[in-house]
Amino acid sequence: MFKDKVAIITGGGGGIGLAAAQMLAAKGAKVLITGRTKTKLEEAAATNSNIKTFVADASDPDSAAKTVAAALGYWGRIDILVNNAGGGTIQPLENANAKSVNDIFSINVTGPILLASAALPSLAETKGTIINISSTYGSKAGAGLSLYGASKAAIEHLTRSWALELAPKGIRVNSIASGPVETAFLKERLGLSDEQINEVKEQERKTIPLGRRGVPDDVATWIVHLAESGWITGQIIAVDGGLVIA
Repeated sequence: MFKDKVAIITGGGGGIGLAAAQMLAAKGAKVLITGRTKTKLEEAAATNSNIKTFVADASDPDSAAKTVAAALGYWGRIDILVNNAGGGTIQPLENANAKSVNDIFSINVTGPILLASAALPSLAETKGTIINISSTYGSKAGAGLSLYGASKAAIEHLTRSWALELAPKGIRVNSIASGPVETAFLKERLGLSDEQINEVKEQERKTIPLGRRGVPDDVATWIVHLAESGWITGQIIAVDGGLVIA
């Protein structure tokens, strides 16, 4: 199914992005993973010869065209674009400022827009697919998560709008609204202490109907499903143990 297909996965040095890269590569796809840390990317790429790396900050507007050029330079085509890189912070409204708003929207909204736009000519040629990674909190309210949630709500609206706009080109666009997954997100992105992380995890385990946090493969499996399902577009798939309905 994926032999000779090419995927770009942002934020591919670990967590969901790496799990998806490994699954796609194991099925024969060529995968370009991006991220800000060269050593993490190299360690990730060492797990499968079908994975290549490109150091890029998804929040940097200049990275979009460079990332697309890197993939085309390796393989000459793009079939799958996974906008997985993201950021977030617990940000009460009373502490909001222009920088905190710009920081989260630049990586969660502007970055995916620019990368999808840059990849569009190649995706049109291959009748490819775009998969955006959202969050349960794109539709579920959370105190202190208004900026993060708003950025994810934006990516879900973009998903539906792009699906309509790009369907005549044969390009499918879907999104996965991921619940809490066992990655480094809480420490590296939210900047929580170990004590705070343990408190958050315990609260989430109590709240999630299926009684556990996810693992990267839970979400990566659905990235692969959406990449190979030819008659699904404009959908937001919740993969969160039921958290969105709790």
